[in-house]
Amino acid sequence: MKIIGIDIGTTSICGIVFETVSQNITASKTLPNNSLIKTENSYEKIQNPEIIMNTVYEILDEFYSDDVGAIGFSGQMHGIVYTDENSDAVSPLYIWQDERAAKEYENGKSYAEHLGCFAGYGLATDFYNVKNGLIPQKAKYLCTIADYAVMKLCGNKKPLVHITNAASLGCFDLVNNKFTIENCRLPEVTAEFKAAGEYKGIPVCVALGDNQASFIGSVSDADNALINIGTGSQISWLSDELVNAEGVENRPFDGKRYLAAGCALCGGRAFAMVEKLFREIASLVSDKEVTSMYSAIDKILTEKTETSLSADCRFCGTRNYPSIRGGIYNISEENFTASDIALSVLYGMSDELYQMYKNGGKKAEKLVCSGNGIRKNAALRRVVSEMFGCEIKIPLFEEEASFGAALAASVACGMSADISQACKMIKYKEV
Repeated sequence: MKIIGIDIGTTSICGIVFETVSQNITASKTLPNNSLIKTENSYEKIQNPEIIMNTVYEILDEFYSDDVGAIGFSGQMHGIVYTDENSDAVSPLYIWQDERAAKEYENGKSYAEHLGCFAGYGLATDFYNVKNGLIPQKAKYLCTIADYAVMKLCGNKKPLVHITNAASLGCFDLVNNKFTIENCRLPEVTAEFKAAGEYKGIPVCVALGDNQASFIGSVSDADNALINIGTGSQISWLSDELVNAEGVENRPFDGKRYLAAGCALCGGRAFAMVEKLFREIASLVSDKEVTSMYSAIDKILTEKTETSLSADCRFCGTRNYPSIRGGIYNISEENFTASDIALSVLYGMSDELYQMYKNGGKKAEKLVCSGNGIRKNAALRRVVSEMFGCEIKIPLFEEEASFGAALAASVACGMSADISQACKMIKYKEV
């Protein structure tokens, strides 16, 4: 049997075909998400849902065959699109980067603060739209873009939203799996990995949030934690109880367990800042444009394993303290070198995640690491392994979110008994 998994990201849309007998990905296709709508409002970040759907159909048309047994979806969380009674989009997709809810509402509080969530979360965006007369006249429901894709494929009139996406909209009770506010546009919610309907006779699983889908597509053992380093970085682990720790957010997983997530806004961006600095210096010295310094930095870090320099990589602030900034400390004549700066930033990136994990009362025995920021950086893998004091594993399949969506779909179609069994199909690279 083959399973199609599709992840609708902010900048790209990835589809895979997973063959359950060989337990390998036999086809993969990633297309750019060219749906961004330019506006005059700097706070506004919106995309065209129909352009996104055209890309989804293009991937499905290429992958469709008689032996496809299920389709799974994941996608960018927090954002919303409004739909009418016929399931058609009547608004753009307000993505997670939209900042309208960060504007001041009353008594010195933003729209998001008034609701008790963050700007970019769907219900904060909706609250702003309500108060400013921006709700489309025909709007019947709101949902994430992945929920919209599932609804359209199945020909449903209203969205069915998995708790992993529902909670990302804000104002959600994680214990009872329901929204905490009254809103006539709220979708139906489920905690099950179940089919929402069929597309050309193929069961289509409810869509998952991309964080949870990536965890499902990466971690075969529920006792392992997942570190993902891209532009930002994140450490996630499963917990039977809500985790109360600084910088850690609790997210739904399967209705029985929670996914604790510690997020660093800078993550791989911190290392990109180092590369940019070195590139500018190299261009200045050579009097010609230098396009990349990553290979040169990798080379100097091959042998550089210790530094007395210390870096705080909160260069972009944190979610709770957006105005805080990082720095480089304990500078001396001996350690203010290119290799020390580069290595200290790797330690700083790792330490930010490690502190969140430690504050959550956890001690790692094994770590799974994903994302290009760590897949392509041997020195960072070495630093992470040293800091956490454990072995690390790298998933064989790089399309973690779309693969996770496919594994969830294996549960929805009855091929896997539950998500834990489905995750046993994950393979790892030799590190």
